[in-house]
Amino acid sequence: MKKDASIEITREHGLFQRREEAQPHMSYAHEKIRYRVITEGRIEEVEGALQVPPDGTEGILSDNETRHHKNMLITAVTMFTRAAIDGGLPEELAYAMSDSYIQNGEKCACTREVHQLYMRAFREFTHAVAEKGRRHYSAKMEAVMHYVHIHLHEAITLEKAAEAVGLSACHLSRVFRQETGMSLVDYVQKERVEAARHMLIYSDFTLAVISEYLNFSTQSYFIKIFKKHTGMTPAQYRRYYREEESW
Repeated sequence: MKKDASIEITREHGLFQRREEAQPHMSYAHEKIRYRVITEGRIEEVEGALQVPPDGTEGILSDNETRHHKNMLITAVTMFTRAAIDGGLPEELAYAMSDSYIQNGEKCACTREVHQLYMRAFREFTHAVAEKGRRHYSAKMEAVMHYVHIHLHEAITLEKAAEAVGLSACHLSRVFRQETGMSLVDYVQKERVEAARHMLIYSDFTLAVISEYLNFSTQSYFIKIFKKHTGMTPAQYRRYYREEESW
């Protein structure tokens, strides 16, 4: 089969142009500054990292300027996602954040909107790691947490979770409490409340529907558990945070 030389031609042309203009590509070291901020959840360093000047130029990902910046956003969000997972953010949450930023990036009408989305993504991934990142858990406990995150819309029992990761229920119960400081039941409740928080703000589902989706036994029990974790009823929470979002 005849080799297509277009990739090599584009590559060599890019190298030639950079040598002619004495403009190196932005270094990996520069990229790692932001990677470290996210991975370690260093929210106090976010704004400073955004102000660090580039030590080179971007690659050219499209001849169209807006398309180029959208592609750069995809590249950056992919890196942010991997950094957040390395920082302990649950994979499903990290990937959901990634998908939402990339999909919204495609809707941007100009490079300014893309840049604003980039900065928002960097801040949000860093804050998410600081708030929810998990470190120093064993691989089995990470697997249990992943199982819980995926099955929040189902009935989750100690026995089902133990079977999913290849442990006995008794051993899982003991080790999970040792590593996390809470029972599996309490952890499932916490994760369900976290999911409910987002549904209250970003969806129009009724309390009854949210309660059913997240497998609370009754709506009144959902309200009780939600208030225990947040200090507000679901209705109060939705009203307060939607008002905040509108500012």
